[in-house]
Amino acid sequence: MQDALAVILAGGMGSRLSPLTDDRAKPAVPFGGKYRIIDFTLTNCLNSGLRKILVLTQYKSHSLQKHLRDGWSIFNPELGEYITAVPPQMRKGGAWYEGTADAIYHNLWLLSRNDAKYVVVLSGDHIYRMDYAAMLEEHKEKGAKLTVACMDVPVKDASAFGVM
Repeated sequence: MQDALAVILAGGMGSRLSPLTDDRAKPAVPFGGKYRIIDFTLTNCLNSGLRKILVLTQYKSHSLQKHLRDGWSIFNPELGEYITAVPPQMRKGGAWYEGTADAIYHNLWLLSRNDAKYVVVLSGDHIYRMDYAAMLEEHKEKGAKLTVACMDVPVKDASAFGVM
C-alpha cells in the first residue's frame, strides 16, 4: 500500500466521555491498560499495510503526541514509513478546525506534498477492526472516485451513530 496515505482525525474533544477527556483528546483515552483508543485505528493501518500516516490533532493533544512518539516508533523513515502528528496549522484563517471536513481542508497542502495516489481518511476515536487494504482494493477495482465504509444498524439504534 505504498500508494496510499492514511489521515487519522484525532482532534476531538470527546465531551461525552468526560471526565476521561478533561485532560486529553478522546483518541488518547486509555483502553485496557497501556493502550489508547487511537491504537485500534493505528493497528488496522499496520495490519492493512498502510505505513504513511498523518494524525491530525487539536484538542489537548499532548498525551496523544507522547503516546504516538513512545508507543509507535516502529516505523522506518528510511523506507518512507512514518506516523506524524500534525497540530492545527490555521493556514486558512485564524480559527480552530470546525469539524472533520474542515480539518482535511486546512491540511490539503500536506496531501498535495505527498506522492500518494490514494488517501484513506479515518477516525481516531472508534474501536473496531477493519482491513483497509480490502476496502482500498475494492475501491480500485470499481474505479470509484470516493469510497465510504459504513455498516447497517437497526433504525432504533441509528441515533447513536453517524447516519448516512
